[in-house]
Amino acid sequence: MSIDLGIDLGTASILVYVKGKGVVLKEPSVVAFDRDTNMIKAIGEEARLMLGRTPGNIVAVRPLRQGVISDYIVTEKMIKYFVQKALGKRTFKKPNISICVPSGVTEVEKKAVEEAAFAAGAREVHLIEEPVAAAIGAGIDISKPCGNMIVDIGGGTSDIAVISLGGTVVNTSLKVAGDDFDEAIVRYVRKKHNLLIGDRTAEDIKIKIGTTYPLVEDESMEVRGRNLVTGLPKTVTVTASETEEALHETTSQIVEAVIGVLERTPPELSADILDRGIVLTGGGAMLYGLDELIRRETDIPTALAEDALSCVALGCGKALDTFSKFDGKAMNMKKGK
Repeated sequence: MSIDLGIDLGTASILVYVKGKGVVLKEPSVVAFDRDTNMIKAIGEEARLMLGRTPGNIVAVRPLRQGVISDYIVTEKMIKYFVQKALGKRTFKKPNISICVPSGVTEVEKKAVEEAAFAAGAREVHLIEEPVAAAIGAGIDISKPCGNMIVDIGGGTSDIAVISLGGTVVNTSLKVAGDDFDEAIVRYVRKKHNLLIGDRTAEDIKIKIGTTYPLVEDESMEVRGRNLVTGLPKTVTVTASETEEALHETTSQIVEAVIGVLERTPPELSADILDRGIVLTGGGAMLYGLDELIRRETDIPTALAEDALSCVALGCGKALDTFSKFDGKAMNMKKGK
């Protein structure tokens, strides 16, 4: 019996699905290595804690940028590490690996992902578009002639697609996602409070009090950073309504992209979407009020998928089982050497 793995190779985090076990691994896609010796010091959560806190010779990097590989060698080592960690030491068989890629990637970028997976020990590699994987993972039967709209907001890219008969009919990939939410918060806090904060702090603000829709009761949290005037550490209070203001421009771009896809959708499929609604997946989609914002702007029922964070990884794994249903549009299959 072959070992099947589904990998959600994300800009912010990597999830690994093992057939029969479910999602067994969820770690940040961060690698820390020694610049002098090129030795890898840490991978995953351990390396994430080092971001912005390393001495001169140690660098903590994200080898993926906006959904594609920016550092091939580090990505290859990272995939190998996570595959071994997910399977344990006991495996002798090479696994079949299904990896997701954003819908707008080039052939060169696809090839880089394939080669990295083969180098990490894959027997066969299947590439699947992120919105298709997200739809399968969200429990939607995409093999039917019926329109489904998926908005997958990850760390580096947002993929918006209308899917029917196992393939994407209309789609767009936007390089605006969770990381851009963090950057927007960093910019806002710097401008409004004269406080410089790191990406990790901005992410904490986004997760705890971040919103795109006005709250009934305004929440707040204390944020520590460096005062830009005095250069000394300082604590300020940031409120949820401030995050709404900070995130307005970024979330508006995603809403505009959703409307743009709807405008290009064939009328029969538009009727299906109005009936079935829009499904949000991915970590970025968990931002409070985003579903309500899209519903208000489009007048279409919008819901966050159950276990939105794991949808793509689940879909990648399940796609290996249901490959016979696809006509090849959704996936690009390549046999191992």
